[in-house]
Amino acid sequence: MAGLSSELRKLLSSSEPPYPAPKHRPGTLSIAEIDRQLKPLFNKASPTQQLIRATLYLWHDHLDEAHSLAQEIETSDGSYVHGIMHRREPDYSNARYWFKRVGKHPCFVQLAKRAREIVASESIPHLTALTKSTQWDPYAFIDACEHAAQTQNAAEIKQLRQIQAAELELLLERFTTNL
Repeated sequence: MAGLSSELRKLLSSSEPPYPAPKHRPGTLSIAEIDRQLKPLFNKASPTQQLIRATLYLWHDHLDEAHSLAQEIETSDGSYVHGIMHRREPDYSNARYWFKRVGKHPCFVQLAKRAREIVASESIPHLTALTKSTQWDPYAFIDACEHAAQTQNAAEIKQLRQIQAAELELLLERFTTNL
């Protein structure tokens, strides 16, 4: 998160990372509070600012509101945020559709690196598929989220949450460089 301003870093503070599912966590911010804290950072409306807002809504478990914003942005970045929302919903086939629209995203190389670090910290056989390449495979991650939802394996879910947190942080870093 080196590239994020202290204001945006503060908006990512929560007791734990988001679930790869539609589960709400204690300590998340309301839509009104997110918007209040973002207001001084944005001087005009833009698609990039809407991507930042949608990503923060996802971080704080506001899936419907994130969806409303992301579906209006017809770029690779908008498709990425849209895909994450459907992955968390969970609507895995729709998530796959949106990730197909993403194509090869600039965040994938760094996300693959972070995922390897997270998965290496605790060996969970089912998650090793996420680290087989230097390129991120969003479909393998969708499959891992679907598997964890079926098995409710706490160790898997913990690592998936950490990877998803890294994914959202990388997207925010990307979006803030485009402001």
